[in-house]
Amino acid sequence: MALAVAETLADGGTLVAEAGTGTGKTYAYLAPALLRGGKVLVSTATKTLQDQIFSRDLPQLVAAMQMPAAIALLKGRGNYLCHLHLERTEADPRALASREEVVHLGHIRKFAKRTRTGDIAELAEVPDNASIWGKVTSTRDNCLGTECGFYRDCHVVKARKAAMEAEVVVVNHALFLADLALRGEGIAELLPRADCVIFDEAHQLPTVATRFLGESVSTHQMLELARDSLNTGLAQARESADWVALAQPLEQAARELRLACAAIERMPGQKSAFEALPDPEAFDAAILAALEAAGTLGKVVAAVRERHPDFELLARRAAELFGRLLRWAPEAQPVPPAPPAVEGPSAWDDDGAGDALDGDSADERTAAHHDAEQLSLPGAPVRRKPRAAAADSEDDADWVRWIETTTHHVRLQAAPLSVAKAFSRHRPEGQAWILTSATLAVRTDFSHFTRQLGLWEARTGQWESPFDYPNCGMLFVPQGIPAPDRPEFTQAFVDTLVPLIEANQGSALILCTTLRAVDTVHRLLSAVFAERGWKWPLLRQGERTRRELLETLRTGNHAVLVGSASFWEGIDVPGDALTLVAIDKLPFAPPDDPVIDARIKESRKRGGNPFFEFQLPQAAIALKQGAGRLIRRESDWGVLMVADRRLVEKPYGKLLWRGLPPFARSRNREDVVAFLRERRGR
Repeated sequence: MALAVAETLADGGTLVAEAGTGTGKTYAYLAPALLRGGKVLVSTATKTLQDQIFSRDLPQLVAAMQMPAAIALLKGRGNYLCHLHLERTEADPRALASREEVVHLGHIRKFAKRTRTGDIAELAEVPDNASIWGKVTSTRDNCLGTECGFYRDCHVVKARKAAMEAEVVVVNHALFLADLALRGEGIAELLPRADCVIFDEAHQLPTVATRFLGESVSTHQMLELARDSLNTGLAQARESADWVALAQPLEQAARELRLACAAIERMPGQKSAFEALPDPEAFDAAILAALEAAGTLGKVVAAVRERHPDFELLARRAAELFGRLLRWAPEAQPVPPAPPAVEGPSAWDDDGAGDALDGDSADERTAAHHDAEQLSLPGAPVRRKPRAAAADSEDDADWVRWIETTTHHVRLQAAPLSVAKAFSRHRPEGQAWILTSATLAVRTDFSHFTRQLGLWEARTGQWESPFDYPNCGMLFVPQGIPAPDRPEFTQAFVDTLVPLIEANQGSALILCTTLRAVDTVHRLLSAVFAERGWKWPLLRQGERTRRELLETLRTGNHAVLVGSASFWEGIDVPGDALTLVAIDKLPFAPPDDPVIDARIKESRKRGGNPFFEFQLPQAAIALKQGAGRLIRRESDWGVLMVADRRLVEKPYGKLLWRGLPPFARSRNREDVVAFLRERRGR
């Protein structure tokens, strides 16, 4: 693999490399890159791997090769402590909403005095999903840039400066895609120009690209703009306007939009395609009210922007919010006039690189995305195309729009059906690209992955895991279990699983395809654990943070963890702490996902077969990811149970199980129980 990477770096081409667990792919791409020299960007999907490469892998390799190289770590702004917002939070007694936030702020105060980087990941005492972080970090909406009194000491500025000077910079896909989106708009770049870009965990790129090359606006942004305008107006220009009367209409419009979308909470996935809105009249009225309020507020804050830098920022936010909302305005009705355009320092428009505070949890913050451009749109009585579509002169049908609800907010989303052109067209000439993961191909076919990203000329290669899968692992598909669409399936899944858990003495990860199944499986297992007096920890996704759940699983106390989507990948639990992975159903993408549904319809429209073109390849890659949780080291062993009989009974199942590691296979539960008992007895 290292030789293939070296050749690709030399000719400035593209390599798509699938490397199984244990191949050492990190060193296989880092060593040739260091030898080649020049500027290198390494991009990962998760902050965990980003930190590991920067803190462990790169320093080890640099030392071993005796090739000194300046390395830097760069994350989105939401990952860095902000001096200004920490000071404002400390000064405002109303800012803290709970006793827990008071305790967390105490830890953050001490952290602020000792940290050199400001990276909030360094502060273990405060969870990464704690609400306090939203009050002591900045977003694009509330960053003052060069106008800030703490600009010289700003951790974001220092991190970007270090990245510009370093030879190897470790970033994440979210930041890379934010930079790509800005570059497409002709706006100053966030990342330094590089001779090569290496994408680890590349299987996540299509999903991240879809999100970052799309558009989003939420009631959270509306409420934040209203609140910040009220506070700044009362503090800096109390006599200039009735700030309460200006902020209230925008707050009211946000509440009305939430009520108009209330029925979506009862829909699958709490999502609705725009064309299938339950109450379109109420939605349209709320959007028009929000446009009216944002336009009026934007006009006033722009008029007093000379009074304080915060007003200029607020004026820009109001214009941008208006522009995002305008896309959702009803076609047949005139819209209010737009607020005036306000120019701003575009170099700061990184949208938090996936960490903007637009939601109720860390996962929702990661999913949030603001537009990168400054918008000042005329009051045309037509729905607007998204900015990328407008730039491409593509038809609006090439985009999909949907609305989703969270615990407290509504988010309006738009995404391109294909990111292939946008992803591939902004690549600098001669820049080498290496894309690698343990799961990129459907057996030996990479076309599903390369087609999604427009990598039509890419060289591909596969390097198998060196592990002895036939002797260290077993694939179990139960004989006689009900079909996965039968109501009795989940009970049968648990009944089949219980003897395996007993023989394995816990130490299991149970992966479900829906959150509803997580709750049901956990409830049924809880009854079994109580009845049999089992003392092994039984954990469920959502009851604690992901980090805490995984730490409990790793402790070796024979824990059993029931989880869904976020536990199918990125989990590394080697040794006897995890020797049983059980998957309830084949991970076909849910049909209620608006983007997937739109892509399926588009495929049928052009005469394609969406099942073999899209759904089956996606399931194959996801299944490989889930299976990859089992064997992480050469000495590991265990059982992979897939309770979906379609894996062996449907013609397409062969394509799926042949893509899995070459475990020994059985459909007899007693064989599997004997295997587990024998291994546990060693």
